[in-house]
Amino acid sequence: MSYLFVALTIVLTVYGQLVLKWQAGLIPPSPQVGHGLLLYVVRMLLRPWVLSGLAAAFLASACWIAAVSRFPLSKIYPFMALNFVLVGLLAVPLFGESLSQSKIVGLLLVIAGLIVTSRA
Repeated sequence: MSYLFVALTIVLTVYGQLVLKWQAGLIPPSPQVGHGLLLYVVRMLLRPWVLSGLAAAFLASACWIAAVSRFPLSKIYPFMALNFVLVGLLAVPLFGESLSQSKIVGLLLVIAGLIVTSRA
């Protein structure tokens, strides 16, 4: 059950990042600085999907609090690297982002680092 909090932290964080990217891509920011940017942020904060992404971030934080209360931080923190891997991989089919050879190598290095640090 305790590892469920770590998994929920990852899933909710990934969800939040992907939803915010999706919504930000639907309404590009105004090139104006100052009031234009402020209005853009306010408009974004009123969108239900954006609010769901922010709620996911809050819930992820709550799950993380539960996780760190049950495990040594050095044991579970490396799993947060899965956020980079999952968001990087899911951005390819969802947003048409490229997955170059260097990105693949980088993601594999993150996974290797996760394996090494979680066994220590």
